[in-house]
Amino acid sequence: MKTPLRSLLTLLACSLALCAADARKPNIVLLYADDLGYGDVHAYNPTRGKIPTPHLDKLAAEGMRFTDGHSSSGVCSPSRYTLLTGRYHWRTRLQTGIVPLWGAPLISPERLTVAKLAKQHGYRTAAIGKWHLGWDWPIPEGDRTLFRNFKEADKSSPETNRATWAKVFDQKISGGPTTRGFDSYFGTDVPNWPPYCFIENDRTIGIPSVPLPAEFFLYGTPDVEEQVAAD
Repeated sequence: MKTPLRSLLTLLACSLALCAADARKPNIVLLYADDLGYGDVHAYNPTRGKIPTPHLDKLAAEGMRFTDGHSSSGVCSPSRYTLLTGRYHWRTRLQTGIVPLWGAPLISPERLTVAKLAKQHGYRTAAIGKWHLGWDWPIPEGDRTLFRNFKEADKSSPETNRATWAKVFDQKISGGPTTRGFDSYFGTDVPNWPPYCFIENDRTIGIPSVPLPAEFFLYGTPDVEEQVAAD
């Protein structure tokens, strides 16, 4: 592409952009949405659909529609693993549920991914949005209580807490998208889990260093109470 790829980041979607250096190859953008039901796109449910989806409807009208698709898993981490690797999700250590808070990478470093395959064929690659496939978070074992749930931490030592957070989030975070075949990444690991901040490539944007105010939890958007917010 002659111009930089600009993609809209949403908190519930992930986009994979594969940009060809060779003009004869097509550019590819793969949109992957959390909790999107078959009938949520108006083109698939024109009589009862309640949400207008004109742009997706246009893609359906001008492209191909599939009406007999299947997924090996109906939840986040395993289905993302399958999408990126082409393998059944049960071939990982994760036999139930999703990658937990501060969980380790689900995709092994040597595993071929769609991004690595694209790079072998001259593509530039990017991931934008939710990752939720784990990172190698540089959290010392003795500090895990503060990161697991702020309610369990010693709130009488806010300066110590901030120093502990800064010590971790000032480092590179390995094991993420840029180590699994993507040239660049911008997004959030899980929007409703800490750290409540954006991540660019392998670093947080800013240092998460303050407790998230209690009013943020009134409607249940963040799942883990009293964790940290970015500066």
